Amino acid sequence: MFKRLISRTALLVIASTLPLVAPADEELAKKSNCLACHKVDTKLVGPSYKEIAAKYDASDAATVDMLVEKVTKGGVGTWGQIPMPPNPLVSQEDAKTLVEWVLSQ
Repeated sequence: MFKRLISRTALLVIASTLPLVAPADEELAKKSNCLACHKVDTKLVGPSYKEIAAKYDASDAATVDMLVEKVTKGGVGTWGQIPMPPNPLVSQEDAKTLVEWVLSQ
C-alpha cells in the first residue's frame, strides 16, 4: 500500500513538472492556416470549433467524410454566405485529423 502511494505521488510530481503544450492537432490547425478564420471557443470569420462540434455527429463516417471534403474543397451556405476557401494543400489524411479534432471539442 505504501509503495503504491509513493508511486502515485511520484507520478503526480513528474506530471506537474511537464510543460503544457498544445495538442498536435491544434498545431496542425495552426500550420494549415485554419486559425486565421476559426477559433475553438468563439466565432471569428467562420464558426467556432465548438459550434461545429455541436452541429455534427462525430461518430457518423459520412459526416466526417463530408467535412473532410469541405476542408479541402471549400464551401458556402452552411454557416452563412461567407465562403470557406478551399485548402488543396491540406492532405486528405491531415484534413481527416483536423475534422476529428474539431469534432472532439
